[in-house]
Amino acid sequence: MPYWRLSGFYFCYFALLGTWIPYWALYLKSLGFSSEEIGFLSALVMATKIVAPSLWGWLADTYGHRSKIIRYGAFFAVAIFCGVYFRSDFWWLAAVVVGYSFFWNAVLAQFDVVTLSHLVGRYGHYSRIRVWGSIGFVVAVLGVGWWLNDHPIVHLLYLITALLSGIWLTSLLVAEKGEGSVVARKPTSLLSILRQPAVIAFFAISFFLQLSHGPYYTFFSIYLEGLSYSTFSIGIFWSLGVVAEVLLFIWMHRILAKYSLRNIVLWSLGLSCLRWLLIAFFVQSPSVLFIAQCLHAASFGSYHAAGIEIIRQWFSGHHGQGMALYSGLSFGLGGAAGAVLSGWAWDFGGVYCFVVAAMAAAVAFVIAWRYLYLPSDDNGLS
Repeated sequence: MPYWRLSGFYFCYFALLGTWIPYWALYLKSLGFSSEEIGFLSALVMATKIVAPSLWGWLADTYGHRSKIIRYGAFFAVAIFCGVYFRSDFWWLAAVVVGYSFFWNAVLAQFDVVTLSHLVGRYGHYSRIRVWGSIGFVVAVLGVGWWLNDHPIVHLLYLITALLSGIWLTSLLVAEKGEGSVVARKPTSLLSILRQPAVIAFFAISFFLQLSHGPYYTFFSIYLEGLSYSTFSIGIFWSLGVVAEVLLFIWMHRILAKYSLRNIVLWSLGLSCLRWLLIAFFVQSPSVLFIAQCLHAASFGSYHAAGIEIIRQWFSGHHGQGMALYSGLSFGLGGAAGAVLSGWAWDFGGVYCFVVAAMAAAVAFVIAWRYLYLPSDDNGLS
């Protein structure tokens, strides 16, 4: 198994996220955009994820050549993003973001399939490779926050370009195991899988959970900056959540072996609701914010690990499209809706937005409690 080559890709990919998510809104704010415009521009990255992963997933599952799709997607993402160096008006940036993210969003879901192709019989070890993505996120959040304390915010563009280039270069180093062989006949139609109530429930849960992350991913840095947290402190709190995620991923294979997927999902959603309430009402307390950020291990880490395993089990023969649907309906549609709604509502106050986020997580919990059952799962909380 090419452990380090797989891990290197995740490191670069999530280092880019660690550069983009906390600081992109600050860059847009420096250009004088309104809260609504910042929410819209942030949502565009997630909106392209609704369509792009499904298109690339269908192409990969139907025609093969998954690794080429990843490489082309990564290359064109770099090329199009370079458009930010020419102009910075609203509609130009919107076009650049749509173009680059359409290709960039083709990458991760398909690379997850490549990773799983190297883990036959050891699928629980996915988290031990994916943990390097979390490490990359932490390194980027802290490093970029430290750098931007003493350098102009425009340097963010140079760092993003470098990391997009790193994603492309690492994509050249690994291919899907068995790629090039004839695509096997799929034992079950995709439509018959999607008609199952538990599958519908899973995608609805993923949508509402990511919607609840809207205020966090779009305005958390601005929220803290308005309360006089320094840029470096903001980076520390962002990285804290991912450090907790890293620690979880190290042990996630044991958690998956001991507890049912349903139970992991329920605990993840319940703790997500708690996290948003803590941020809403106690954000001025660093100690409480510390606890809230540690809960990122649940609101993203444990849920995502369980979600990858659910997709692997349910979408036999359709892993590329299954991963793409999960990415598109959760991080794409849910994330875009959360960003746009938080952009509209942010001027009413951060407390209000994070309370609504907690309500969205609660809706996801209710759906999971009522409908999310797998044949191998027990029915109660462990």
